[in-house]
Amino acid sequence: MTSLASHIAAVRSGPALNLARPLECLFAGVLLFLLSQGLLGPLLAADGDPDSSALLRAMWLPIYALTLLWLIISPARTLDLIWRVPVILALSVLCLASFLWSVDAGLTQRRGFALVMTTLIGIALAARFNWDELIPLFAAVFAVIGVLSAAIAMAYPAMGVHHDVHAGAWRGIFWEKNTLGAMMAFGTTAAIAASVCQPRQRWIWWSLAGFMAAMVLMSTSRTALLALLLAMAGCGAIHLVRRGFGFAALILCGGGLVVFVGALILAVAPVTVIEALGRDATLTGRTDIWIILAEQIEDRPWTGFGYGAFWSGDYGPAFWVRQRTQWDVPTAHNGWLELLLGVGVPGVVLMAISLGASLFRAFSRLFGGPEAYWAIVFLVLTALISISESNLVQRNAISWVLFVATAARLAMPRRYSRTSER
Repeated sequence: MTSLASHIAAVRSGPALNLARPLECLFAGVLLFLLSQGLLGPLLAADGDPDSSALLRAMWLPIYALTLLWLIISPARTLDLIWRVPVILALSVLCLASFLWSVDAGLTQRRGFALVMTTLIGIALAARFNWDELIPLFAAVFAVIGVLSAAIAMAYPAMGVHHDVHAGAWRGIFWEKNTLGAMMAFGTTAAIAASVCQPRQRWIWWSLAGFMAAMVLMSTSRTALLALLLAMAGCGAIHLVRRGFGFAALILCGGGLVVFVGALILAVAPVTVIEALGRDATLTGRTDIWIILAEQIEDRPWTGFGYGAFWSGDYGPAFWVRQRTQWDVPTAHNGWLELLLGVGVPGVVLMAISLGASLFRAFSRLFGGPEAYWAIVFLVLTALISISESNLVQRNAISWVLFVATAARLAMPRRYSRTSER
């Protein structure tokens, strides 16, 4: 028995496994990069729509197949994680099942399947990597995105820099500046969290965090700048809170006071505050869209129009929205309204439960574990951004994969947070 155990231990630490792990990390990194829709999207698809490229659509099929094989590598852990995030899985299945009542059944079926596979990618990441591996992986991918974006902006400004209404703003390897800004804001958060996971390399991670913060400034995205400031403040607050319970209480009370004062100012003079931030009082026309969409939602409040189907076609339900707004509205510009349009109230309820549970678990790690620096800030930013952007439950999107992976890891017992689980 002793010799058998020694043989198994030798196999597990052999050269094959030592080579397989870096290759697995590389595969995960490439997968996350592709999910960002950077570089390949602007090169192969027009008008900011990846679905307009047949090549991009076909690219995902082998990726889905590899993901399924990846999940099979650790079936016990995969099944365990799936059972720990049943609400997320139910939401994904609901989106797929919505083809039964969709205004475009074929489109919803394809996009719903893509969403289920995107969810499984997030679960695979959570199953194969612990926090000390997962967070640096996120940070490294965002750093690569930032370096490529800076290189494109400087070497080929015709592609990497806006020359229209946002002249001079960097968009890097993306269609527009706001996407680059959002990616770099999340990247800064991931790099700060990675410095906690790997304290010996903290100077490297801090340098990358500074670089990505500078990229947010180059994008000139006000929304991304606010997200960056909130991310840095959030990471700083977590660090200060961990210095002691007495100081933690002071920080928490002070933070609550700032939130209260901010909410009071917004309640008394919202227009003044919004315009002071450089935005018009209708949030660049968003409120006009929301009012019209509310009327559409009243027609199908419990089922929606089918996942990913509302905005399809020239003469579908979105036709009347575009007629009344007099411009080609692409999305609801609100994550919750987008869910209502797709799968109705049940979808919103499932998403709210998932987000709320994840936030609760994240805040339970406030006083221990590096994951708090990533999870708390990322989830809060996701919730805030969802107010003005359709960032929830997106297929083939890095934002949804990050959410699923983060939620799944948080659902794991804390004893698994910093240990090897392979």
